[in-house]
Amino acid sequence: MTRFPYDQFAKDYLKELLQPLGEVETSRKVPAQIREIDVYFIPSSQSSETIELGLLGKFAAEPALIEPFRNAATIAEIRSCMNKLFDIFAEIKRQTKVDKNRIPESELPRLWILSPTVSESILNGFRTSSDEDNWGVGVHFLAEYLRTSIVAIHQLPSTQETLWLRILGKGRVQQQAIDELEALPRNNPLRSKAIDLLLSLKTTLEVNQNIDDEDRDLIMRLSPIYEQKLAEAKQEGIQEGLDEGIRAERRNVIENLLRVRFGSLDPELIIIIEPLLALSPEQFTPLLLQLSREELLNRFLGDLS
Repeated sequence: MTRFPYDQFAKDYLKELLQPLGEVETSRKVPAQIREIDVYFIPSSQSSETIELGLLGKFAAEPALIEPFRNAATIAEIRSCMNKLFDIFAEIKRQTKVDKNRIPESELPRLWILSPTVSESILNGFRTSSDEDNWGVGVHFLAEYLRTSIVAIHQLPSTQETLWLRILGKGRVQQQAIDELEALPRNNPLRSKAIDLLLSLKTTLEVNQNIDDEDRDLIMRLSPIYEQKLAEAKQEGIQEGLDEGIRAERRNVIENLLRVRFGSLDPELIIIIEPLLALSPEQFTPLLLQLSREELLNRFLGDLS
C-alpha cells in the first residue's frame, strides 16, 4: 500500500512530541532540489520534556533532520536522506557567508534515519559504528563529518527510554510499544497525543482500499482503544465533545485522502472540505478516490455558488 498514511502519521507524531522543545518544521523544502525533509528540528532552551522523551529527547538536544521510514530504509533511500542533509549544509553555509559567521561542525544538524529494521549488510556497507555506553543498542553512527545516524528500531531495547521511537516501529515491535503506551498513566499528556494520532492513522487506513496484513493487524490492535475512548466519552456525558472529535477525525481523513490524490491542499481543495464533512465516510470516500480534481471542484464548488 502507499506509504502516505504512515508518513503523515510519523510527521504529525514527531511534531507533537518535539514541539515543546523547539521549532519543528515538517515537509521542509530543500531549495537546491525538489526534495522535502520529513521533520526539521531546531531546539530552543532545555526542557524537562527532553527527559520524558527518552532517547528521542536525546536526539532533540541538537539541530536535527529526522527521516522516519515505515519499511526498512534501502541503500538508495539512505543516500537520498544524506543528500538532503548536504543540501541543508550548503544552505547554512550560504547564510553564514551573508551573516559573516562561521558555524562549528558540532552545531550543524544531524540526520537521524529511523528504520523499522536494518540489515547487517547495510550497516556494514555504510561502515557504521556504535556507542552503546552513551547511546545504547540500535543507534548506528556513520563517519563523524557525515553527521548521520541510522536507528534500527527493531534492535532498541524494550524500555521506557526507547518507547517513543518504538511507536514508529513495525509489527510486534510497534504492537508491544502500543501496549506500553496504553499502560502509561492516563494523565500523561504524551500518551494522549500519541493515542489520538494512532487512532487517526487507524481511521485513514480503514478507508484505504489497498491495505496489507500488517495494516489489518494494526487496525485490530487499535480498535479496542478506539472503542474504549468512545465508551468513556459517552459515560462522561460529553457527547458534544465526542461529535467534535468525530468531525475532527473525519476532517483529517478527508485532508489525507485529498493529499494522497492531489499532492497538497490548495485554496480550492480546502474550500470543498466543509461540504464533504456533511457526508458520511461511506459517501465521501468513493468520491475522493474516484473523481478527478475538476469533477470534485465542479460538484462541490457548484453547490456553494
